[in-house]
Amino acid sequence: MYLEKEKSKLILRLDELKELTKPIAPDDAIGRVSRMDAIVNKSINQEALRKSNDKLNKINISLERINDDDFGTCIQCSSPIPMQRLLLMPGSICIVCAR
Repeated sequence: MYLEKEKSKLILRLDELKELTKPIAPDDAIGRVSRMDAIVNKSINQEALRKSNDKLNKINISLERINDDDFGTCIQCSSPIPMQRLLLMPGSICIVCAR
């Protein structure tokens, strides 16, 4: 199933991002410019980690709801959500409500 594969890939990516967002020890012998680069990269990876965690939560919600009668319908207006949108943005609302 597509969502299960995406979940597996996402879990691997989360492990990588957790490693990349570990604290930078102040006594590491890297130059000032390299330290600034490391801080900027850490900040970027923290944001990617946050977004990945959000997506994993949405995938988990979708997997829990996939057998429900109302799966694939917008939780706000009850309109059907196209399958492509559900696959790209699990747990999403319809296009009209997203505006």
